Amino acid sequence: MNAEQILERLIAHPTVSHRPNGALIDDICELLDAPGVLIERHDELDDRANVLVRIGPEPDGTRGGLLLSGHLDVVPADEPGWYSDPFKLTRRDLDGHLVARGAADMKGFVALVVALARALRSRTLRQPLMLLFTRDEETGTRGARAFAESYSGEALPRAAIIGEPTGLEVVRAHKGHLGLELDIAGRSAHSGYPHLGVNAIEIAGRAIGALSQLTRELASERPQHAMLFPEVPYVPLNIGTIHGGAATNVVPDRCVLALGLRPLPGVSADALEARVRDVLAAALPADAYRLTRTSDSPPLLSPEDASIHRCLVEVMQQRGERAVSYATDAGWLQSLGVQCVIWGPGRIEVAHRPNEALDPEQLRCCGELLLPIVERFCEVR
Repeated sequence: MNAEQILERLIAHPTVSHRPNGALIDDICELLDAPGVLIERHDELDDRANVLVRIGPEPDGTRGGLLLSGHLDVVPADEPGWYSDPFKLTRRDLDGHLVARGAADMKGFVALVVALARALRSRTLRQPLMLLFTRDEETGTRGARAFAESYSGEALPRAAIIGEPTGLEVVRAHKGHLGLELDIAGRSAHSGYPHLGVNAIEIAGRAIGALSQLTRELASERPQHAMLFPEVPYVPLNIGTIHGGAATNVVPDRCVLALGLRPLPGVSADALEARVRDVLAAALPADAYRLTRTSDSPPLLSPEDASIHRCLVEVMQQRGERAVSYATDAGWLQSLGVQCVIWGPGRIEVAHRPNEALDPEQLRCCGELLLPIVERFCEVR
């Protein structure tokens, strides 16, 4: 089976985050199962799991070989603009691109890796090729975090490629994402007798004013490594959602805001959260709110001279450094001593949108480029 045929099988599993991915994992295991192939499920949660695959020898302590990683979950496909079934791979007449939820982000790369691994099972590898397929990336890199915090198995290769859609540009740095929930408490009452209640939405308005000032302060700062992110060289703070109130004749007793901050490499999530707490403490009564951390995806910064970065930059004949402002599983995997680059087929601009599409030429090109890289790092004979 080629990568496109495998992609069709993977797409047919609607592995929206928080839904089971067991059937998809079973399918991948069936495709990869062979003598000498080690397949392990990790961090199982409600029929969702991470999967670690090793082809080739056990690690010899040098941390040689190569790790290829991708997430198995996708975002929902509830948008009304889909022209075809989002969970059936469809070739678009206009340009021949492959349309489906997850085609670019990032089952295309997963299919490519599975096809490549199948082809290498009959060859001799002197260093291990390891594959890590993760759960729950789209909801805060939760699968990668669970893996990084619990993994105690054989040492992973030092070199890793995380195949997020970069249009085959080589990326060695990205921002993180810190999620916070601000829960504001009021007291309900009939709106005709407002003096008997406390309006939580009005308190939220004061919080928004304070947070807006912090947003402006952060935008004026230039942390270390800001030069890697010329478009947004600072930590953005976004008030993403706000929910509160029941009816216009009821004084609202609760209002909940979801906040997101994107720390640059070298910026501490703890320090950012402390700054949010400080501005809220100055603006609101202490008993009026609760701030909770809901997600934490660390930023990534791999060494410029990392072997996998140098290799891919040379292969792609790329000049200049690349960084992206979204978070990936690499933020957590680097805590295991892995040097990660982000490199894969597809464009991030089409991800999380209706009619998400992947250029099959990029899929083919990525496969042709990836094979000699694997042969080099895994010493394939």
